[in-house]
Amino acid sequence: MRSARARRSLTSLLAAAAAVCLAVTAAPAAQAAGSGAEAAGTYVALGDSYAVGPGTRTYDDPADVCRRGPLSYPRLWAAQHSAYSFTEASCSGATTAEIRSQQVPLLTADTTLVTVQVGGNDVGFVSVLQNCILTLDDKDCVAGVEAAKAAATGALPGALADTYAAIRQGAPNARVVVVGYPRLYKIGGSCGIFGLSDTERTALNSAADVLDGVLAQQAANAGFTFLDPRTAFDAHSICSGGTAWVTSLEWDKINESYHPNQAGHRDGYLPALNAITG
Repeated sequence: MRSARARRSLTSLLAAAAAVCLAVTAAPAAQAAGSGAEAAGTYVALGDSYAVGPGTRTYDDPADVCRRGPLSYPRLWAAQHSAYSFTEASCSGATTAEIRSQQVPLLTADTTLVTVQVGGNDVGFVSVLQNCILTLDDKDCVAGVEAAKAAATGALPGALADTYAAIRQGAPNARVVVVGYPRLYKIGGSCGIFGLSDTERTALNSAADVLDGVLAQQAANAGFTFLDPRTAFDAHSICSGGTAWVTSLEWDKINESYHPNQAGHRDGYLPALNAITG
């Protein structure tokens, strides 16, 4: 259990954090790379903040709430495959409902590749993280995580099924890759007793496992491919002692916290996506 005095000192800063990380929303916008007439294929990236710039500290426009940037794995893939036409629909804070209403309409019948990363906002992962940082007792954090896991196994499968069906309808000929989320922490690692307890870290990791399990199952049901980042990211998680691929809580950049950083996109997600797409 951590100091109540220390926890209270974080409250004002964490109030701002609840509105960022995964939870900022905005209508999507398209960006194109290459010539559509000469393209070897057409790639459309759908998703939430894990598919754009938070964590990389590099943005096209820091004032844009979508927080898109050039160092995200979809952008990096598009740069490596310049013969493809590329549309970036992903936006920070997107839920499955927003994917269907705001991003799926950017798909076309000639889309050949789609990546979609969504689900964290549907289960309230931002609130879960905030709760775990602010609560005075591990059991309160664990209770919040269990509620998120219940949402992941309860309402999320149907929401994902609807979203994946909409993607298939919008891009009937595309290969669709469903992108998962990494575990955040190395348990018993280099962080010691500072910050969250290992009980809380274990609970948060279990939420990622449940969420990825649901994503994988729904991807299989839809005939899509699931990209599981956990094994690659585990050696580079927070407290691992190695080069971290995920940002920890950063008070100078609250909205960068708990997202893949530049290395996570470049060395984690990008090679995994290339292994699937070639």
